[in-house]
Amino acid sequence: MNIYSLPNKLKYWIIYLLKGNTNNHESVNPILYDRILVWLSFGLAIIGLVMVTSASMPIGQRLANDPFIFAKRDIFYLILAFAMSLLTLRIPLLIWQRYSNIILLIAIMLLVIVLFIGNPINGASRWITIGPLCAQPAELSKLALFCYLCSYLVRKAPEVRHNFWGFCKPMGMMTALAMLLLVEPDLGTMVVLFITTLAMLFLAGAKLWQFLAIISCGIFVVALLIIIEPYRISRVASFWDPWSDPFGSGYQLTQSLMAFGRGELWGQGLGNSVQKMAYLPEAHTDFIFSILAEELGYSGVAFTLLMIFFIAFRAMSIGYRALKLNQRFAGFLACSIGIWFSLQTLINVGAAVGMLPTKGLTLPLISYGGSSLLIMSTAIVLLLRIDFETRLANAQAFIRIYSKQI
Repeated sequence: MNIYSLPNKLKYWIIYLLKGNTNNHESVNPILYDRILVWLSFGLAIIGLVMVTSASMPIGQRLANDPFIFAKRDIFYLILAFAMSLLTLRIPLLIWQRYSNIILLIAIMLLVIVLFIGNPINGASRWITIGPLCAQPAELSKLALFCYLCSYLVRKAPEVRHNFWGFCKPMGMMTALAMLLLVEPDLGTMVVLFITTLAMLFLAGAKLWQFLAIISCGIFVVALLIIIEPYRISRVASFWDPWSDPFGSGYQLTQSLMAFGRGELWGQGLGNSVQKMAYLPEAHTDFIFSILAEELGYSGVAFTLLMIFFIAFRAMSIGYRALKLNQRFAGFLACSIGIWFSLQTLINVGAAVGMLPTKGLTLPLISYGGSSLLIMSTAIVLLLRIDFETRLANAQAFIRIYSKQI
């Protein structure tokens, strides 16, 4: 079979990739990235900007006499995230794998630094102020741990499957990060790291009894952490029955549930939320989903959750294709990002609707928060880079088959 007997579009694409050009004037535009993922991400970012603008106007007016102050900051972080994405997209995955240890070390150092010079907000020291920027090292710790974990699984996959010590090493690193996060305190991020790490070890082929042992220890530790802190006990108590103390420990959840109730099917209309008028605390951050439900209704809720679901689904699909091509670091990293997005959405939405205790985690690409937006957008760009390298590997394999026949 000769390459020139192939259909024109396929012929020009192969020659383009082989020679860098074609012998005629027909333009060639091979698709080497996931367009659906790009448009879903842009869509969520736009929804986030609109909802942050709407939800933050009362608190912006009250704190800074400027109803659009948080919207302006969100636009700044969106522009910064886009600029960073253009740079990150050009970094090969081999660089992320090679320097994963250094990235994790930087994240650990920042978690230590925030304990000494962190800016306390609502009783938690999770933020470092750098000029006009306010950075949250806990967000970086998620991406850093997942990069390290994926690199470890590439190097030590047989050890993870057949040796309990190989299973315990990444859990030990996760525990070290968890201890630093608990001092801040940030129990929500610790839960995300713990469950995602377990899920990745499961994908790598670790034995079931190891999971049962670790999960049992994890449940015991979480229960102990709840018991020793009075504010966590009150959160759990209010989660079980928020209406028993609607103006005390259950205030935040009852106001959130009122927002959902007022939203009904089609919502009250964009900008018409009542709960954001100083009734619901953290309306533009942790509980932005409640304002979205009140203004856009259950139709808006379903649409937003479907978009997040499809992003997570695309991440897992990209990871599966990479693993099939034996690109194990890329495959594991894509899967970890998909699990991370799904889990963080589940915790945020679960807290807003009263299914889970309040954890203080952002809704991916929607909640206000510069560090969260920058890290989440970096994760999306990593997915695009993984998909690009996977498609390129497929194209090169396809070209090698036909180049032998030219």
